[in-house]
Amino acid sequence: MKEIIHNEWQQKLEEEFEAPYYQQLRAFLKEEYLNETVYPGMNHIWEAFELTSYNDVKVVILGQDPYHGPNQAHGLSFSVQKGVKLPPSLVNIYKELESDLGIPPAKHGDLTAWAKQGVFLLNSVLTVRSGQANSHRGKGWELLTDAVIKALNKREKPVVFILWGNASIAKKVFIDTNKHVVITSPHPSPLSSYRGFFGSKPFSKTNEALISFGVEPIDWRLPE
Repeated sequence: MKEIIHNEWQQKLEEEFEAPYYQQLRAFLKEEYLNETVYPGMNHIWEAFELTSYNDVKVVILGQDPYHGPNQAHGLSFSVQKGVKLPPSLVNIYKELESDLGIPPAKHGDLTAWAKQGVFLLNSVLTVRSGQANSHRGKGWELLTDAVIKALNKREKPVVFILWGNASIAKKVFIDTNKHVVITSPHPSPLSSYRGFFGSKPFSKTNEALISFGVEPIDWRLPE
């Protein structure tokens, strides 16, 4: 389970990987992967980091923990593998995307094309036990992802942070809002989407911010 990320993230997180809390997390994960069904697969834990290197991050979309059903999670927040039924939160994200930018919903839930353009699809917790939402919460992942947000905050190039729901919005304390842009709203889940997620226009707001930074905006359309 040695962590090897093939870009700048490896160096940025090296200290975290050596920290006592992370060593305890690793020991816990070894047991979990050995004895339980855990998502995503071990080889996809660092997928978001592999696809969007530290220097290439334009936007962060912060989720909570991975989907806990079979064949769903593949290491990118809110994304599911092709051929898998769209989860309700992603259905609502697509609805808001259509309302905001007129982009019709994709027929699949694979958001890899966003990640490759600089949308860092990060979860606060990177693993979960099958069928048990939040089962790996409080084991150390949150400390690591705090460090990730802090590292991005230090960057000279500004970043747009999209924080949906209270768990994500809690990380705002690590972000210098004089330098970076933070977009917040309720979570896109069916429980909270009607409390202000719908109509929040995160996609157009993000592209406006990127253009103001002199950065190429995101093409939010997803190839079939």
